[in-house]
Amino acid sequence: MAWIPYEPKELPELPEGLACHFWDGTAMYPTPPEEVCFLTGYPGAGGYKSLFATVSRATRLDVLQVLSSGYDYLVPYLDALPPGARVCTGQGVHAEATAELGVALLLASARGVPRFAAARRTGTWAPSVHTTLRGKRVLIVGYGAVGSAVAKRLEPFGCEIVRTSRTARTGGGGAVVHGAADLPTLLPTVDAVVLCAPLTERTRGMFDASRLALLKDGAILVNIARGELVDTGALTREVTSGRLRAALDVTDPEPLPAGHPLWAEPEVLLTPHVGAFTDAFTDDSVAFLVRQLHRYARGEDLANTVLVRPSS
Repeated sequence: MAWIPYEPKELPELPEGLACHFWDGTAMYPTPPEEVCFLTGYPGAGGYKSLFATVSRATRLDVLQVLSSGYDYLVPYLDALPPGARVCTGQGVHAEATAELGVALLLASARGVPRFAAARRTGTWAPSVHTTLRGKRVLIVGYGAVGSAVAKRLEPFGCEIVRTSRTARTGGGGAVVHGAADLPTLLPTVDAVVLCAPLTERTRGMFDASRLALLKDGAILVNIARGELVDTGALTREVTSGRLRAALDVTDPEPLPAGHPLWAEPEVLLTPHVGAFTDAFTDDSVAFLVRQLHRYARGEDLANTVLVRPSS
């Protein structure tokens, strides 16, 4: 028994022997929750509250599949999973769309779009000189699916890409990927930082006051990962002083409260956590989910299995 967030009749070539039912993330269950073995979280911010309530009743649950790239929001509820249950993410589904927004935010911030947008509201024609991406060093923190997609899009702009991950390694095409331990050395050398790392205990607050202070004057911080990677208070002090610029699709807290100083900062560009949501999301998530269901039906290893609930 599988619950999925799309009408089964609208999905191509679902596996035989797997009873798939549409579930829209509400309390209206298609079958008793005790029967579901493969449960898919409904995409979108409104679907997870009911998902958490359902997990505690799904005593036969074998797979909890979410369509988000991360699963940090699930951590408080993992104890409710039955022994042996697997948690899988949608890592890769959002990579292209999120990377696209990250590059858009970086380019807009560099070229002064936030200031020009503010001037438009007052009818002010105020030409000024801003930054080009050509020849600039851009540090990508978290060189996974999203980070590599960001790098691919920045290369035609003539940027020098600096890649970092948790541990040093060689990336695709022989590219050097620095370890997180190299950040203190790298930060003073770059003109922009794009955060793509997952939220873990290692990455929470990794861009605190001391790390932000290492960035050169005028550097741009772009966050398309999780707001909790950045100390919001420290970042606010840096941008209100005029030393740094920021473009944020995610914040901590989220949503950013009304009246927060970042709303009014002319060198801050804010979008409301929309990196993954484009008109391509449905097609991409459906294709991923169908592949995952076929793997499950065949008893194969599932993609993006991030943890297995201990059996004892």
